[in-house]
Amino acid sequence: MSGINVALVGVGNCASSFVQGLQYYRDGANDRAGLLHSEIGGYRPRDIRVVAAWDVDRRKVGRDVADAIFARPNCTAVFCGRVERTGAVVAMGPVMDGVAEHMADAPADRTFLVADHPEPDRDAVIRRLRETRTDVMMNYLPVGSQQATEFYAECALAAGVAFVNNIPVFIASDPAWAARFTAANVPIVGDDIKAQIGATIVHRVLTDLFAKRGATLDRTYQINTGGNTDFLNMSNRARLKSKKISKTEAVQAVAETRLEDENIHIGPSDYVAWQNDNKVAFMRLEGRLFGGVPMNLEVRLSVEDSPNSAGVAIDMVRCAKLARDRGLGGPIDAASAFFCKHPPVQMTDDLAAAAVEAFIKAA
Repeated sequence: MSGINVALVGVGNCASSFVQGLQYYRDGANDRAGLLHSEIGGYRPRDIRVVAAWDVDRRKVGRDVADAIFARPNCTAVFCGRVERTGAVVAMGPVMDGVAEHMADAPADRTFLVADHPEPDRDAVIRRLRETRTDVMMNYLPVGSQQATEFYAECALAAGVAFVNNIPVFIASDPAWAARFTAANVPIVGDDIKAQIGATIVHRVLTDLFAKRGATLDRTYQINTGGNTDFLNMSNRARLKSKKISKTEAVQAVAETRLEDENIHIGPSDYVAWQNDNKVAFMRLEGRLFGGVPMNLEVRLSVEDSPNSAGVAIDMVRCAKLARDRGLGGPIDAASAFFCKHPPVQMTDDLAAAAVEAFIKAA
C-alpha cells in the first residue's frame, strides 16, 4: 500500500506535535499508546510523509520541516527531539489575514516575524501540490484566517487534494464550500479539530451526561487560558467570532434542551505568557436533579495543547486519504462529526464514534 503525502499550511505548535508524532511512532513506539486508532484502512502513522509546507515566519521559511518545527515562536513540548529530515522545505505563504496586526506588539520570541520573501500566487501553490503528489493538505493557520484559509482551500480544490481543516474557519460546514468540494469530488474533513482529551470533548461528555441521567442543565461556562501564539492571536477579540461559535455549538449540540445565549459562555479567555503551550480550562455546569434539587459541577483541566490534537489530526489525515482512495468527495460527515467541533452534521459523541468506525470498516 502506498503512503500518504501531506502538505502543511502553517508550521506552528500543532504542526510541530504532528511531525514529532510521526517520528515517534515511526521509531517503534507502541502503535496503540496515545492513538485513537493504530491503523485506518491499512494506513499506520508511519505511512504519513510530509512533502510540502508553507509558513510566513522568517525563522521557518527556507528550512526543512524537521528543523522549522522547533523554531520560535513554537513553544510546545518536545517529546521527540530527533526528527529525521523530511526533504520538504518550508515555502513562503501568502500573509493575507494570517497575521493579526496586534501581534506586532508582542516580543519577538512570542510572535510572527514575517519573512521578506515574495508571496506565492495560487498557481505556484497548486503546482507545488502536484509536483509533490500531495494527497492531503492540513490547514494549521491561526484562528481568524478567513481569507488565507479560503486561498488554500481553492488550491486544494484545483489540485484535487483532500483538505483537512483544523481551524474554526467554516469550510466543510459552509454549504457553498461543501457543494464545491462535492462537485469537484474532493474530500474535506472539518471544521475545527476536537482534541483528544480537551476542553470541548470533556464539556460535551458532561453535558451529554446530564441529558442521559435525566438531570436538567440550566447554565454552563468554559474559560480557557494559555500562553502560545494561538492564545496571543485570539487576544484580539475580533478574530474570535468563529471560534466562539464553533466551541459553543459543539456543546449546544449535545444538550437535551438548547440553552439560551445568556446561560452559556464558552471560549478562550486570556493569554498568560508563562503557560506556553499549556492550556488550562475551567468548566462549570449548574443544573437540577430529582425533585428540582440544585447541583453544580466544576472541572479544571490542564493539558499540553498541541500534542492533545496531534493524534486526532493523524486520524483525520488517514480518513481523508481513505475517502480519496474510495473516490469520495465533499464533506466526510462521520469523520468530521467525530474529530471536529463544527462539522456539517453534528452528532453525539457515541453516535459519531460508531459512524466513524462504520466508515473505516466500509468496503
